[in-house]
Amino acid sequence: MRLTVIEAPNEWSRFTEGSIERRMLLALGDRLGTSLRPKPLMLPDGSRVEVEGIDTAGRVLVQLVSNQGAYKPAYRNKVMADMFKLLWLRDSVPTAERTVLLVTELIVQALGGWVARAAADLGIEVYVFDGSTVVTLKRST
Repeated sequence: MRLTVIEAPNEWSRFTEGSIERRMLLALGDRLGTSLRPKPLMLPDGSRVEVEGIDTAGRVLVQLVSNQGAYKPAYRNKVMADMFKLLWLRDSVPTAERTVLLVTELIVQALGGWVARAAADLGIEVYVFDGSTVVTLKRST
């Protein structure tokens, strides 16, 4: 199945000015050297799905896990669901070359054990937003 990138009603979709999601995308764009914005994608049946970040060439696909506050075990499910979505999108968007999961520092806990290893083995790049900049997730040895 192939998805088509369509224009969003506005450049930032649901990410308001100053929101953590917008700051995360801007910082990741700086790190990767490309502009990233949320975009809707159209399925052949007319239904839509949104990717939280995509570059203008459609090569980089990004999902964000921007939770803050106290850690909840359910955040691990969000991480795995976004990894699954990225794999599907990579196979469904004809121009896709890279998949990136960007998480807040709080969410690093959800990437313990096999989850970070699975992301690496599946070709999903994982970065951490520290509130202002983006760094590569450190792999435990």
